[in-house]
Amino acid sequence: MSDRVFIAAKGVKSFLDEPANKPVTPFADAVFMQVNEIFEWFGSLGLFSWRVIRAAVTPPYEWRELIRQLDEVGSMSLPLVALAGAAIGVVISMEARYSLSRFGAKSMFPATLVYSVVQIMGPIMTGLIVSGRVGAGIGAELASMKVSEQIDAIEASAVNPYRLLAATRILACILMLPLLTLAADASGLLTGWFAQTLVEPLSFHQFIESGFHGATFNAFLPPTFKTAVYGLIIGTIACFQGMRTSGGAEGVGRAATNSVVLASLFVILADVVLVKFILVAFP
Repeated sequence: MSDRVFIAAKGVKSFLDEPANKPVTPFADAVFMQVNEIFEWFGSLGLFSWRVIRAAVTPPYEWRELIRQLDEVGSMSLPLVALAGAAIGVVISMEARYSLSRFGAKSMFPATLVYSVVQIMGPIMTGLIVSGRVGAGIGAELASMKVSEQIDAIEASAVNPYRLLAATRILACILMLPLLTLAADASGLLTGWFAQTLVEPLSFHQFIESGFHGATFNAFLPPTFKTAVYGLIIGTIACFQGMRTSGGAEGVGRAATNSVVLASLFVILADVVLVKFILVAFP
């Protein structure tokens, strides 16, 4: 009897000695770590953005570096953006002609092409093209400067790296994206009209008059200037990923890849929000 009492008491003691919080499973621990890293990333991005804003609004201003970045972001990206816009215009022209012919609405072709290029495909296509070219370039450039300690040398020379390196590139992206979008739209409309003319003659004057008939500034200006938000996203993420990198050459490649992937993802998400905002604010 005493042996049974001893065994029971020992079992109760072992149960009471167990920790109140049982160890989490490896899956739950991995999920927690991922969520924690995401919140840390957004927190670091917020601090980085605040430092850039504070540096950008205080003199001295880096006008020479800004002009160089305007040329790098705008002029160097123009051929690629125009070529992509031309391809989009041809594709939309062929698809629209086929679809409208099935429903007997061929007269709506100019307006369909204009609205499709200017309001939908032109802005988002330009944002993705620039995020691929400029985002990767900025991320790799700043990452290489970070791992080679050039940014530390700039800071040791009493020059604010957030003003010289980050603010100029972000502002250049904001200013150049709407202009690149206009170039892509013009290229797409021109090649779309040309593709239609090869199949069925249509004068350029008639195409422009029918396509823009009844159009207002509210229909075309908001979709074009919303790309300034794309530029803000691309420049901020690319500079942030580049200036926080570590790990030598591997870190440079990782920074360039992350800049493109994250910038493209956030551009698509921003497009969803901005489209809804434009539909509500500019009916």
